[in-house]
Amino acid sequence: MQNKTKNINKSKETREKELVSEIREDFERRREERKPFDAQWQLNMNFVMGNQYCGINANDTLDDFDKQYFWQEREVYNHIAPIVEIRLSKLAKVRPTMTVLPASGDETDISNAHICKNILQSITSKLELSEKIAQATYWSEICGTAFYKVVWNDDAGALLGMTTIGDRIYEGDVDIVVCSPFEIYPDSNSCEDLDSCRSLIHARAYDVEAIKKHWGVEVKGEDIDTYNLSNSQVAGGLGYITRSAKMAKTTKHNQAMVIERYEMPNDEHEDGRLVIIAGDKLLYDGPLPYKNMTNGTRGLPFIRQVSITQPSLFWGTSIVERTIPVQRAYNAVKNRKHEFINRLSMGIMSVEDGSIDVDNLEEEGLSPGKILIYRQGARAPQILQTQSLPVDFRDEEDRLLNEFYTVSGTSDLFSSNTSALASLSGVALQLILEQEDMRISTSGEFIKYSIKEIGRHILRLYKQFATSQRMNKIVGENGTSRLFYWDNSAITSDDIVFETETELGETVAQKRSMVFDLLQAGLLHDENGKLSNAMRLKILELLGFGIWEEALDNNNLQVEKAKRENIEFIEGKNPEVSEIHDHDLHISSHTAFMLSGEFDNYAKNRKDLREKMLEHIRTHKKFKKLSQMADTTTLGTAQTESNTQEA
Repeated sequence: MQNKTKNINKSKETREKELVSEIREDFERRREERKPFDAQWQLNMNFVMGNQYCGINANDTLDDFDKQYFWQEREVYNHIAPIVEIRLSKLAKVRPTMTVLPASGDETDISNAHICKNILQSITSKLELSEKIAQATYWSEICGTAFYKVVWNDDAGALLGMTTIGDRIYEGDVDIVVCSPFEIYPDSNSCEDLDSCRSLIHARAYDVEAIKKHWGVEVKGEDIDTYNLSNSQVAGGLGYITRSAKMAKTTKHNQAMVIERYEMPNDEHEDGRLVIIAGDKLLYDGPLPYKNMTNGTRGLPFIRQVSITQPSLFWGTSIVERTIPVQRAYNAVKNRKHEFINRLSMGIMSVEDGSIDVDNLEEEGLSPGKILIYRQGARAPQILQTQSLPVDFRDEEDRLLNEFYTVSGTSDLFSSNTSALASLSGVALQLILEQEDMRISTSGEFIKYSIKEIGRHILRLYKQFATSQRMNKIVGENGTSRLFYWDNSAITSDDIVFETETELGETVAQKRSMVFDLLQAGLLHDENGKLSNAMRLKILELLGFGIWEEALDNNNLQVEKAKRENIEFIEGKNPEVSEIHDHDLHISSHTAFMLSGEFDNYAKNRKDLREKMLEHIRTHKKFKKLSQMADTTTLGTAQTESNTQEA
C-alpha cells in the first residue's frame, strides 16, 4: 500500500515537472517569435526619450552608433516627444460616461440597469480608472499596443473579519492592472485580436517573497534581465558631450519569472485551463477562474487597446514608428548645418609644411591677437575661403518639419505659421482643427471600445463573485455623495452604452458657447417661457459655476439634506425633523425615494424601513400643519393690533 502511494506521488511529481517544462519551452518559443517586435518597441521608446543614435541589428537587438569623427555634431532635436504629448493630451479627453441598458422593459430590469450604472460609476472612481486608461494609452501610443487585465482580488474590498490564526478576510473586489506589451505572449503573432487566440501567456518578474506570500510556494531566486532607464553619452558636438535617457537592460536579483498560460475552452477542457509556474515550481493548474464572456462562459481576463491596427497582426503600430525616419533625417540636416557653421566661424587654415609650430596651432587655435610665427622665406599661413551657408539646408529643414506633421497628423497651429493663420476666418480654422482630429479619432475609438469592454468585465465579475449584499458610495462632481446597496441578483444586463460621447475636438469654450446658443433659442425654458430654478442650476453647473451656486441656493440645500436623510435611514439611523426644514421639499424628496426601485431592494431585507420613513413623513406633515396654524394666529393677532391702533 505504501509503495502504491509512493508511486502515485512520484507519478504526480513527474507530471508536474513535465508540465512546467512544457510551459517553459512554450514561453521561450513565443519570446523568440516576438523578438522583432520587442526590438521595435525598444527603438520607439529610445527615440521618444531622446536616445536617437541607435538602430536594430540583424540579431533583433539595439546597437548605439558612435561618432565617426571627433568634430562631428551629434545633437538630438527631438520632435517625436512633442508629437506624442499632443496626441496624449487629445486622447485624454476620451472619457465617456458608461450606462447600462435594461434587459427588458420591465420595471425591475430598469431599476437593475440603474443599479448597474451606479456600480460602474462607483468602481470607476474607486479604481481611478481614468489614470489607468492614461497609463495604457501611453504604452499604446509608443509601442502600438497595451492591455488591461481585469481580475478579482480576494484581498480587496471591505474587511469582514479575522481567522483563528490572525489572517484578515476581505469581501473581495474587482481590480484592473495595466500590462505593457512586453508582458503578453500570444500563441501566434498573426492573430488579429484576442478572440482569435487559443492561448495566451502573461509573464512578469516577481520577488520570491511576494510569490511565497501570494501562492504559498517557495521558489529559488535568480537574476532576471529587465528593461530600465539609464544614461548614454551618444549625443553632443565639437568639444562637448551630452547625456540622454535610454532603455537598457538591468538585472534584478532574487527574482522569479511567473508565467501564466491561459487556454481557451476546448474539447479537453470545457472551462478552459490556467497554468501558473514560477521557476521550476507549479503554482496553479485548473480551469479559467472568471466567467467574463458572453452568456457566462469563461475566457481571457485581458482587453487589448491599440493605437493603429495592422492587418493580420496581433500587435498594433504607433506614430513613433512612422516618424523615426523623418527624425533621423532632421537630426542629420541640423547637425550638418551646424558643422558648416563651425567651419565658417573657426575657419580652415592652410599652412606650408614646416613653416610654423603646428602642435601649438592645434591646441590654441586662432585666438584674437594671436601672433603667428612662421619660417623666413615660407608662405604665410592663410584661411581658406568657404562659401556661405547654402539655402538647401533651410529648405530641407522646412520640408522635414512639414513632413513631421503630415506623417503624425498633429501640429501645433498656434505656435507656427502665425502669419498664415491671421488671414483665415474662424470657420476655416475650425475646419482645420476638425481635419486634424480626424486622424487621431481612430485611436480614440479604440479607447472607447476598451472602456466598454472593461465595464462588461466588471459587471460579469461582480455577477460571479458578489454573492452577498454590498454597499457602494457615489461621489458627485459637486462633492455630494450617496450610498446604495446591491448584490449580484441586481446585475441582469451587461449591455453597456455611452451616456455621453466625448469628442476629441470639443473644448470647454465650445461647450459654453453651445449652452448660450440653446439658452438664446429658448430651448431650455418651460412651456410658460420661464427658466425654472432646477434648469438654472443645471446651466450654471455646465458653465462651471455649479458648486458656487449650489452652496448659495437654499432650496437645493434643503433637497440635499433630505437626500442625506434617505441615506441615514438605509444605514439604520433615524434622523430628526427640525423646524428649519422646508417640509414640502423634504416630503417630496422622501416620497420620490420610497417610490423608486432602489428603496424596494432595501425594504426587502428590512421590514421596518418603510414604516420608519412613513412616520418621518407624517412628522414633517405635522410640523407643516403647526407652522401654518402659527402663521394664521400671528396674522390674526397682527390684524387685531392694527384695528386697535386705527380706532
